[in-house]
Amino acid sequence: MIGRRRELAVLQRWLDQAVVDAGACLTVVGPAGSGKTVLAGVAAELARERGLPVARGTAADATGPRLVIVEEPPTAGTVDVDRLVLGGAAVLITATQARESGRHLYLTPLTETELAALLPGRPAETVHAVWLLTAGWPGPALDLAAAVPPGSGADAVVELALASPSRGEFLTLDMALIRLLEEVASRPLPPATRARVLVRLAGELLGDPSAASRRRELVDEAVRLARTTEDPGTVAEVLDGRLHALWDPAAADERLSTASQIVDLARRAGAAGLERRGLFWRFVALAELGDLDAAEAALVAYARAGERDGDPQAAVVTLSRQAVLALVRGRLELAETLAAEVAEFGRRVGLADTERLTASLLGRLALLRGDAAPQVEPLRALARRLPGHFFEVTAARALAESGQVAPALLEVNRLLPAVLAGAGPRWIGAVADLALVASLGASPAAAQALYDALLPYAGRLVVWGGANTITGPVDDYLGRLASRLGRTDVAGAHFDRAVAQEERLGALPWLAATLAARGDQGRATAIAEELGLPAAGGRPGPDGGRGAEVWRLRRDGDDWLIDAGPEQARLRDVRGLRHLRTLLAHPGREIAALDLVAGGAGLVTSPPDPLLDATARAAYRKRLADLAGQLDAADRAGDVGRATKLATERQALVSELRRAAGLGGRDRRHNAEAERARVNATRAIRAVLTRLESLTPVAAAHLRASVRTGSSFRYEPADGGPARWQV
Repeated sequence: MIGRRRELAVLQRWLDQAVVDAGACLTVVGPAGSGKTVLAGVAAELARERGLPVARGTAADATGPRLVIVEEPPTAGTVDVDRLVLGGAAVLITATQARESGRHLYLTPLTETELAALLPGRPAETVHAVWLLTAGWPGPALDLAAAVPPGSGADAVVELALASPSRGEFLTLDMALIRLLEEVASRPLPPATRARVLVRLAGELLGDPSAASRRRELVDEAVRLARTTEDPGTVAEVLDGRLHALWDPAAADERLSTASQIVDLARRAGAAGLERRGLFWRFVALAELGDLDAAEAALVAYARAGERDGDPQAAVVTLSRQAVLALVRGRLELAETLAAEVAEFGRRVGLADTERLTASLLGRLALLRGDAAPQVEPLRALARRLPGHFFEVTAARALAESGQVAPALLEVNRLLPAVLAGAGPRWIGAVADLALVASLGASPAAAQALYDALLPYAGRLVVWGGANTITGPVDDYLGRLASRLGRTDVAGAHFDRAVAQEERLGALPWLAATLAARGDQGRATAIAEELGLPAAGGRPGPDGGRGAEVWRLRRDGDDWLIDAGPEQARLRDVRGLRHLRTLLAHPGREIAALDLVAGGAGLVTSPPDPLLDATARAAYRKRLADLAGQLDAADRAGDVGRATKLATERQALVSELRRAAGLGGRDRRHNAEAERARVNATRAIRAVLTRLESLTPVAAAHLRASVRTGSSFRYEPADGGPARWQV
């Protein structure tokens, strides 16, 4: 109970109250290893001191004052807590998450000082390392400290940094481990040790999209140091870490070569784990290069190495990739069975990424079966949890494949800049997903940008990260984009290459989709029916992806109602809504700012004043003539410095005269009323759009992409909006 004085006091007060009032419930909430079981044992001792009998959840039929301890899971779901409380029991529930109601006691981690008291005799730096790695939770801290030999000193801290498993899943940061690695990296270390520390730190930073340049610097130094050691095990470990930390999608050939090096070096060093990782990298690289037969052989070699070395996690990884290959070939029932085995076996052996692997497999299976809509919200939740890793792009694809093409197209303009500037293990998959959405009706500029981004990968497959998902030939996506751009011959060539690749691989679901996109709907439908899949869709229709529905903006008493397909909202009357109504009523028409704020044309204003009057223009011209003479004199005298200053002044005067001149050299005039109207109308419309973002986000995105502001305003409907507005 070190560091648990607060919790102990709460327990004592709660039990005292339970003795008096006869009946109460308290839920102790904390993660595994936080001390819930120990606290429940102390509660039992305190209850007995107060004369209360103690029972566990299974012995819950008695009545009268007593303490009933319920552990969750599994017994809490089978115990009627309310009935126990009504029967006079004090019910103590231990849980990892809060219940819907009732009183809760949340456990907190131990401070570093409290942990030191729990680990007497350990050096302060060892205690600090354990505290960082476990966040101060007593159970994990005690387990980790037990693995550190007493008296190992500073070497123990280094080994903890190198050997402790990351608590983060794929693409999530384990900040405690990162802080410890950074501390260790700041120390003087032997070259081999420093190389291992640096490359592990780079790998742990993979989940931070802003750390790309730092990861490369760390990896470059680690590789240089490792090669100076001439130790095959160190070099193999650093090369493996390099592949993990950098994830360069353009380097599949280099990845294949490096994987072979890792396998060779690991065998020379007798490092079985590194050999397995090299075999797995070989599988990934071969999948990227489109050689699935060789990739499957590499996966079998990886699985056999795992069996040889007694690594149960390798078996889970193998099952998940076999499920991916089953999906590629249209063996959907087998893929579903394998996904269930991944979920069960992964949880049993403690593979941290089990839930993500299973969700990826089942999500892809749902997309193939035409059940894309339920995938949207989970993907958006992942995007909020892991910003910068393009989960919102996959959500846009799921929207499009569920038939919601208009809102999916709105996402293209929002996501395109980040995707084009991105990198990382999900990047090429994200580009392909956005390309599929864009092919349904995005602007030519967006389609061209995505085509240019994908073109260097023609002939390859779209492989996500460690091949936990493979979503088709790059040429299929290039063909769709080329078709959207109206380049029929180019599109046909890409589609032909994709079809040939799919037929060679036996990738029937992809083949059906590509044939449909190419226009061979009959053969595509036949394949889809054989697989039990919904008919593959063909090319986008002539509307370019614009919705067929009508959206509405209308007055309702003192309010406004907006009805944009599945989105509806009521807004109070403001000027920006009236301006917006005027623009929506005249799509494509330029409306002057003065007319917009006046509610129509015909506003009479005072004549605008010229930006420069006649006196000012004459003064400017006289000064220009003086400067011309001074420039000639400076040039004749060879005074470069003075000539430069005079030329700069002359250029500034010429620029000012040009700014004040309109077409044909006429005076450009400034109208104060028009400028005020422009500023006020722009501000009013932007305020409305900001409000709509929280109420009707799809409509707000469409309007932001469609409303043009300036001295004149215009509603130019962008892709993804309605067929028309009713106002």
